Amino acid sequence: MGEPQPIELCDAGALLDGGDAHVFELLERGEPQRAFVLRFAGRVVGYLNRCAHVPAEMDWQPGRFLDAERRFIVCSIHGASYEPADGRCVGGPCGRGRLTPIVVDEHHGKVRWYPSPALRPLPSEPAAP
Repeated sequence: MGEPQPIELCDAGALLDGGDAHVFELLERGEPQRAFVLRFAGRVVGYLNRCAHVPAEMDWQPGRFLDAERRFIVCSIHGASYEPADGRCVGGPCGRGRLTPIVVDEHHGKVRWYPSPALRPLPSEPAAP
């Protein structure tokens, strides 16, 4: 098996710097999971939507992960704060934890995700007859 083929997630222009994220579903070791991509400091970053403190989804509204100042990713459950650039915990109950990154890039105006052995796309639904 060669290099993983990227999967287009959204138009790059849809991710405003410090704005809402694009949330999507994938499989982590065969189990359904949500992930997100957002633009921070001009760069697209992606993580599993799971707090390092308690394995729960973090967005307080769909696609809303950043604090009021748009400086940190914040878990809506207990307030754990993460550095968007690298996912490391910077405050709250997440200790030395960090978010689980996903590999993403921008190419020809699209944001793409690269699956890995642990993180796979959902199976395609068969077309309706």
